[in-house]
Amino acid sequence: MFYRSERLFLRPAWPEDWNAIHAAIDDEGIVRNLARAPWPYTENDARMFASRPQDERLPHFLITRPGPEGSALIGSIGLSEIEGEANIGYWIARAHWGRGYATEAGRAMLSLARGLGHKRLVGRHFLDNPASGLVLRRLGFRPVDERGAIFSAGRGQTCPSARFEIELRAEHDDQDDSPDGGMEGRRAA
Repeated sequence: MFYRSERLFLRPAWPEDWNAIHAAIDDEGIVRNLARAPWPYTENDARMFASRPQDERLPHFLITRPGPEGSALIGSIGLSEIEGEANIGYWIARAHWGRGYATEAGRAMLSLARGLGHKRLVGRHFLDNPASGLVLRRLGFRPVDERGAIFSAGRGQTCPSARFEIELRAEHDDQDDSPDGGMEGRRAA
């Protein structure tokens, strides 16, 4: 499974991607904001991530940006299951922060999740990483619990977190049989 957005190409990781993955994520400032990645993040961790099998219902992708010199790896995004719920998770390499890539990749992931039949997704972020909360809000997630806590393998401890959720509507749910096509009261995007 692959996905092309306006600027990005989401694709599965391949074993030969381990070096690029390691170079992009080997940054304590990134890893400390992830639940499952350990710190230090070793070459072996990158090899394991690159070789991880895909789950049809919970895919994970490398986020790449095609350019004249090939596709640069700028991060990763995917779905996982946490406490029986489909959870979105992502990271962007520091050199690519502040350019809207997490939001763009997130929109692509929401579209894919909808196509896979997911009705609802959750997302979590550590409270000391408000940028991730802004991404979730831009994607349409709403906060449901700002007093939770999740374990960070990179920090080696449980940390305060916020939990968000979004209800996914099927593409055809946006259709309306009313004379104005359901546009009354909607803002153009």
